Amino acid sequence: MLVAELKSFYAVARCGTVTKAAAQLGVSQPTVTGQLRQLESRYGVELFHRQGRGMRLSDAGHSLMPMVEKLVQQETEIDFRLRDASDLREGNLRIGATGPFYIMDTVRSYNQRYPGIDLTLTIGNSQSMLQALHDYRIEIATSSFLMDDRHLYRRRIAADPIRVVTHRDHPLARRGQVRLADLAEHALLLREPGSMTRQLTEDALRAAGVAVRRTLEIGSRESIRQAILCGLGISLIPSREIPSHPDLAALDIQGADIVMHEYLYCLRERQPVQLIARFLEMAPAAN
Repeated sequence: MLVAELKSFYAVARCGTVTKAAAQLGVSQPTVTGQLRQLESRYGVELFHRQGRGMRLSDAGHSLMPMVEKLVQQETEIDFRLRDASDLREGNLRIGATGPFYIMDTVRSYNQRYPGIDLTLTIGNSQSMLQALHDYRIEIATSSFLMDDRHLYRRRIAADPIRVVTHRDHPLARRGQVRLADLAEHALLLREPGSMTRQLTEDALRAAGVAVRRTLEIGSRESIRQAILCGLGISLIPSREIPSHPDLAALDIQGADIVMHEYLYCLRERQPVQLIARFLEMAPAAN
């Protein structure tokens, strides 16, 4: 019971609410609430301060958190190593990616070679995928962020030039290429904070001394594509991520070399585990 209670404590501490924690654990909200109450009453401690529906760690909760985090990680590692002992005849490999464009061929090859392994592919921005890797929620991550961390194994798997994408009827679409200065008078569509595409766009504009007239923040590739088609603005998108559509035009950027690098990561301590090692063997390597 103590381990289950501590897992509920850990989930609530990470998620901030009982509702989100219960969804992550796959149990009911009353179960999580009951486990927290049992844990606190058994030892006579207050682990959280209740603020409406939110939960904030108390001093006692803060001091307990590092030990519980190690316990959760150890439990995940035990489960993973036991599954690994089956010689890849069964198991689950969880992959987090910024998009399917750079990793899907490897996923397909892995699935064909090891059909007994259940593959889960989660899509998110670069920062969230690296956080999920550190939290043991995934085994493999792809990210556009160059992260120097001695705990991480890293390999570059793609180098993708960024282009300007517009509607085919947009005034810029008639040009074969554009300068960053040409974007100043047009509405620019940006991904959410944490997106490497957004960071590269903003860094390039800042370096060129360009201030665009208007920006709109849109939280997904698919939504940006639809916004361009609806005439809301233009966007900078890595070449391999540009959707194929007759009403879209992709323009080269003159005088600026903006390249999206994609990296594959795993925790270095887990690199020898068979489920992960076999995936790394299949993944590409870019210069």
